[in-house]
Amino acid sequence: MRIDLRPRTVLIHLALIATALVMLYPLIWMVVSSLRPGNEIFREPGLLVKDLRIENYKAGWNALTEPFTRYLLNSAVVVLGSILGNLVSCSMAAYAFARLEFAGKKMWFAIMLLSIMLPIHVVIVPQYILFSHAGWINTFLPLIVPKLLATDAFFVFLMVQFIRGIPRELDEAATIDGCGRAGIFLRVILPLMVPALATTTIFTFIWTWNDFFGQLIYLTDPHMYTVPVALRSFVDATSSSSWGSMFAMSVVSLVPVFLAFLLGQRFLVKGIATTGIK
Repeated sequence: MRIDLRPRTVLIHLALIATALVMLYPLIWMVVSSLRPGNEIFREPGLLVKDLRIENYKAGWNALTEPFTRYLLNSAVVVLGSILGNLVSCSMAAYAFARLEFAGKKMWFAIMLLSIMLPIHVVIVPQYILFSHAGWINTFLPLIVPKLLATDAFFVFLMVQFIRGIPRELDEAATIDGCGRAGIFLRVILPLMVPALATTTIFTFIWTWNDFFGQLIYLTDPHMYTVPVALRSFVDATSSSSWGSMFAMSVVSLVPVFLAFLLGQRFLVKGIATTGIK
């Protein structure tokens, strides 16, 4: 194996390594701070731990009104419901836009694309009023039910692009064999959409797990808190904050996201590459 030692190549690699270290420093500092005593966290900007405190993890796990297990389970319920909703509804909507013919198809597709640019803050008030009248506040329903209605236009567009790359001859062959629209979708299109479905799963997991604003709006009962809302409870604006415990639980909350990205990276790259999105 020959190593390229030209000055330009060496400088480029050194610049990339330096940039990576700068980007990773906050994450590494948070992990190190989770192992420090609370009075030393903001005194030591370095990464050297003089007094190792594993107790921060034990204290943080039981610091709030509920064990941190409760918040992890709450987040898991919301994430799993959101993933299932997006996979079912977005794939069906994408199939309709990519393969079926109906009145106003181009107009509805354009409206769907325009909704991507609509900030959530514009619709959060009417949504809250609607869900409040339905009695859904302090439940997971406002966070899961909209996913069953293909409200994430990004994933619909992602799957539409993927389906358009599947030859229509496969649909025609399935039709000759006696398949209807539902049969073509379930037996032909859906098995070929695995990369796009995997990409949707990973993005939905990461975005839902890290969502703070929506979960803060609809969940006010501490028993229903998810991980992001529970982490906010460690910061007290009127008295001392449990920084060590908060950093420790922040590290715990990052583990599922890291594993999801690590295990699904291959599908993520393939799913995006095959949809034509650059």
